[in-house]
Amino acid sequence: MPHELPPLPYAFDALEPTIDAKTMEIHHDKHHGAYVTNLNAALEGTEWADRPLDHVIENLEALPEDKRTAVRNNGGGHWNHTFFWQIMKPGGGGNPSGALADAINDTFGDVDQLKAQVNDAGVKRFGSGWTWFVWDGTGLAVRSTPNQDNPLMDSDDVPLLGIDVWEHAYYLKYQNRRPDYLAAWWDVVDWDEVARRFDSAK
Repeated sequence: MPHELPPLPYAFDALEPTIDAKTMEIHHDKHHGAYVTNLNAALEGTEWADRPLDHVIENLEALPEDKRTAVRNNGGGHWNHTFFWQIMKPGGGGNPSGALADAINDTFGDVDQLKAQVNDAGVKRFGSGWTWFVWDGTGLAVRSTPNQDNPLMDSDDVPLLGIDVWEHAYYLKYQNRRPDYLAAWWDVVDWDEVARRFDSAK
């Protein structure tokens, strides 16, 4: 069955003022929608067309060589954005609690230092890409990837949180002020979902 664009789990304007409604509409319907369309086109007629997306992007080297780049870019875009919508929520923000908070404090000192490292990785990502907070199998870490790559493609890291730093994610509201967007983004993070992924990863 072809991959499908998942519905946004909240209204376009639900994350305002942090992320404006027009950005959400274009980001979800146009950008994410295009990744899904292009991924299906790339996989059409191959044995990979009906396989779960996680399996496809974790096994890119097994794909036909002429399909690999298109699947990496568009499959990555589809996976990353599906993930991204799920780790944000209206009325989000605040601080994590429980086991996740304890692990963050043990690794980074406190949540503000985690945020600083994630933001710094996002600011320093040249061009387009993502900044990630991951479980690396033994502990917590911060990563950054180019384009629509994600940690599943080249490592055993399990993404817990990822922030899109492509300009289409923030330009209408923040223009070239990526640091301002990253600082504001934490007002919509869904720590409950991040904690759920942390518990699963462990």
